[in-house]
Amino acid sequence: MWHRKRVVVLFLLLLAFLFRLFFGLCSEFQTDDPKQIYLIGLKFFTTGAWPYFGPDVTPTIQIPGALQGLMVGLPFYVLPIPEAPYLLLNILTFSSLCFFAWYCCKRLPNIPKWIVWFWFLTAPWTLNVSTHIFNPSYVLPAAILFFVAAIESYPWLSLNLIPPRWANFMMGFSLLWIMQFHLSWVVLVPYALLAFYFQIKKSGRQAVRSLGWFAVGAILSGSFLLPTFLKYGWSQGLGGTNESIALNSGNLIRNLNPVEGVLGRFLSFASFELPRFIGNNSGARLAFMNQHRWLIPLVISLTLAGILQCALMIVLWFKKNHPQPDWKNIKLFTLATVALLYVCFLFSIKAPASHTFYVAFPVAMLYSLYCWSPFLKKKRWQKFALVFLICGLVFHVALAFHNLRRVSLYVDRGRVVEAMRTRDYLKLGERRPGSKY
Repeated sequence: MWHRKRVVVLFLLLLAFLFRLFFGLCSEFQTDDPKQIYLIGLKFFTTGAWPYFGPDVTPTIQIPGALQGLMVGLPFYVLPIPEAPYLLLNILTFSSLCFFAWYCCKRLPNIPKWIVWFWFLTAPWTLNVSTHIFNPSYVLPAAILFFVAAIESYPWLSLNLIPPRWANFMMGFSLLWIMQFHLSWVVLVPYALLAFYFQIKKSGRQAVRSLGWFAVGAILSGSFLLPTFLKYGWSQGLGGTNESIALNSGNLIRNLNPVEGVLGRFLSFASFELPRFIGNNSGARLAFMNQHRWLIPLVISLTLAGILQCALMIVLWFKKNHPQPDWKNIKLFTLATVALLYVCFLFSIKAPASHTFYVAFPVAMLYSLYCWSPFLKKKRWQKFALVFLICGLVFHVALAFHNLRRVSLYVDRGRVVEAMRTRDYLKLGERRPGSKY
């Protein structure tokens, strides 16, 4: 009986992985950013030139380090087909989400496991970002590792599920990994410093050995930064990223916007936020709805559910009585994260768009589960959740087929094949003017 149950679970996980891979292959490729990220790896594969720099932040700022180019380019050597980078990315994101689902189930045993796993693998912000070639997609696996490790390092939050040496290793590895994909790595530094503080406070000099594992992890992923600085030096090797830090008083007003500001976008990570992924503006969204009128009831109900989720997560923050004894600590940890994001955007040249702090996704998702746990232990709420999860899955299947022949890789797949055959990435497109790689 147990063996049969395990086979069923593995089969369902395989289906979930294949669906996520299919969805990623059908996702946006024609917009500038995904294609440019793909071109970084394709250039590495077709020319053999080391990718000293990764994603473009602005026309004059480019993130140093080789990991972005390697993560997209190396899969071509193993499987010389255009879909190869998607396969590696989805292995990374799927594995990390499974790990995070396991961890959250350990923290919240009252929530049925199938709800947590179903939701994590099909939520709008895990499907629409982490399945296709886009630099924030590569942030998610490391962000999950980092926050789980950080939480396990804080005595008021830890369940002692991860030994200190491995928690430090995960934080070091993740921090230097994210540094090569996205500027949001700076948000993580205070969490690491706080983890160091509590470990030293608890163990004194004995903590040094455990903290050494942080350095091991950082060296492992950070080693891909070294060629850039050896070739270009410190000043040019930064790629202009030092210019991305500047006082931005305009973000003070943007941050406070209840919908488009930091708080609304942060909470939306853990909600049924659909309009953002249907189109970039109202006209595009209405056109989508007009083409798929049978989806209108689903989109309306799921969008309203998403808005209600965000509102309830604010209201429930003030709830004092909770079956989980660490509820207060999770609330304060979440509040501190939002406050830190507010502060960080005061010194960022970028406005608080959701993808700019996607690194905070694990915190939003964990907090949301604490909000829903008193409800989801009841059968009627479990049935309610199942209905919405299935509706979300149906919507995303329809969205995938909608995108397949319009904006996906398959619009340009022939050009990618030709670029790989002739070893000329320009067959697909050119890198942005002024790019360092």
